Amino acid sequence: MERKIVKTGDGSTTIQITEWNEQYHSMHGAVQEAQHVFLKMGLDYIVTQNPHLTELNILEIGFGTGLNALLTLIHAQEQMIALPIKYEGVEAYPVLKNELDQLNYFELIDFNTAPELFEKMHNTAWEHAVAISPIFSLKKRKQTFETIVDKNAHHLIYFDAFGARVQPELWEQPIFQKMYDALSQNGVLVTYAAKGSVRRAMQAVGFKVERLPGPPGKREMLRAVKI
Repeated sequence: MERKIVKTGDGSTTIQITEWNEQYHSMHGAVQEAQHVFLKMGLDYIVTQNPHLTELNILEIGFGTGLNALLTLIHAQEQMIALPIKYEGVEAYPVLKNELDQLNYFELIDFNTAPELFEKMHNTAWEHAVAISPIFSLKKRKQTFETIVDKNAHHLIYFDAFGARVQPELWEQPIFQKMYDALSQNGVLVTYAAKGSVRRAMQAVGFKVERLPGPPGKREMLRAVKI
C-alpha cells in the first residue's frame, strides 16, 4: 500500500497509508500524543504505582517509526528513572529507511543525542536485544500481533495498533487475551483508543479498565490493569 509523509498538528510528521486514510500517529500531533498516552498515562503511572520494581519490561504493539521507544528512553533519562528498561517492539511491516529519513521529530524533541539514539534503534538487528544506552535495551520483533505468545513477561504494554476502523480484528477479545496473558500481575496496558467496544473487549478478558483524558484533539483514552 502507498505510504506518504504528512505533517501533524504539533508540527511533527508521521506516515500515512493513503488507501486507508490512516496514520501511524494522531493527526492532532504525533509527539504530543505519544507523550500523553504512553509516557504520562503509562510509563509514569507504572513507575509510581510499583516503587519496588527492579527493572521495567515494556512491550510495544506497533513499533512503527520508533517514536514511542525514543521518547521512552529520553523521558527515562530526563526524569532520572533509575530502573533498567527492557523494551520490545512488535512490528510486522518495518518502516523503510527512506521514510524514516523524512521524519522531522528532532525539530520538536529537545534532546542532544536524540538523532544518534534514533539511528541506533533502527540500525539494530531484529530479534536481538541490544543496549541502546546503559539503562535501555531494545529488541525489535518482526511478527504479527496474532502470533504473540508472551506469558507474564511485561509490566507495561503500549498498544499502538492501527485503528479499529481499518483493522477491527486487532481490537477484539482474542488480541486482548494475548495482551492480558503477556502482562505480569498488576501490569498495565495503555492505548489512545476509547471506543466502548474496545473497553468491553478488554473487560471481557479480565482487565480493569478506566477512561482517562485523552491527548490533544481526543476526549478520552483507555488504561487497563491486569488484576
